[in-house]
Amino acid sequence: MQAIKIGIVGVGNCASSLVQGIEYYRDKRPEQAIGLMHWEIGGYRPCDIEVVAAFDIDIRKVGKDVSEAIFEPPNCTAVFCRDLPKTGVRVRLGRILDGVADHMQSYPGARTFLPSDEQEATREEIVSTLRQSGAEVLVNYLPVGSEEAARFYAECALDAGVALVNCIPVFIVSDPEFSRRFEAKGIPIIGDDVKAQLGATITHRVLTDLFRKRGVELEHTYQLNTGGNTDFLNMLNRSRLSSKKESKTEAVQSVAAERIVDENIHVGPSDYVAWQNDNKVCFLRMEGKLFGDVPMNLELRLSVEDSPNSAGVVIDAIRCLKLALERGQGGVLHGPSSYFMKHPPQQETDDDAYRMTESFIHGSGAPGDPSSRA
Repeated sequence: MQAIKIGIVGVGNCASSLVQGIEYYRDKRPEQAIGLMHWEIGGYRPCDIEVVAAFDIDIRKVGKDVSEAIFEPPNCTAVFCRDLPKTGVRVRLGRILDGVADHMQSYPGARTFLPSDEQEATREEIVSTLRQSGAEVLVNYLPVGSEEAARFYAECALDAGVALVNCIPVFIVSDPEFSRRFEAKGIPIIGDDVKAQLGATITHRVLTDLFRKRGVELEHTYQLNTGGNTDFLNMLNRSRLSSKKESKTEAVQSVAAERIVDENIHVGPSDYVAWQNDNKVCFLRMEGKLFGDVPMNLELRLSVEDSPNSAGVVIDAIRCLKLALERGQGGVLHGPSSYFMKHPPQQETDDDAYRMTESFIHGSGAPGDPSSRA
């Protein structure tokens, strides 16, 4: 089968895990494919994905082959596939806009080295690169809070006729105007804000749903997260966090038996701990009442490597977009968006989202299932 050609915006830790994973699974057999939700989607394996374009604004990465750039600082995620072949694709200088928080320059270990003499890419140059490279899917890995930059690259995808998977909590796919424009052009999209393979949000959702199904009233809950990658450092600027908190909070609220009073739920990033690197630690507490109004509480600590946790989902989202392109289906892929993302246009329970996604993949969705329209 022909490769699925992708472009990447933001060659950080998440991009590193994705690119490593494409090569890591190349010589694996299905029974060896640990860590994948799907070995094949529409006949496409992970190794059938090819990076043909990449954009970043850190001069330590710009100009380098993608296979080298993913290991440049401040990237600090786990290296599980070091010996990568050259891709022949060099990282191009993108557009900064609000993609870098001012305070990042105060942390030498994670400082972003911005271009000086070089001019940032124009919208026309980025669109031209996507077209000439043959990219079919654009993966948005920009930092949290990159509102202007995320919309800029979404516009580039529209101009270039490229499908989009929006991995960050800027509301592109869940914006009715943006989704309408992608649908009008027959371009499929998945978003917003990737839901990790087994991370804090999906765990919190499953437990909240369990409370609901077992008749336990959930009265108070918090989810506190710490990490040492540049994503957590970026989020020290609380002004960049509004959409992130909304995305994570609504992902939990949407599966509760009744909406939890705002003051009784706290879901969001908490602090930057440099030595944790790409390891993310979640502290989760849930307080409720059982039969007879008898109180109970649950506490959980979850430790995961953040970026591979993301890549395991994005690698499926890319392949679902490829299926939609082959079927001539544009606009929001509702099933995959609900299953893979924290803030989809329409929230579904995880069971329903799983069912809708499987129906989409196999082309056998039930009548009226918006994810199965072809």
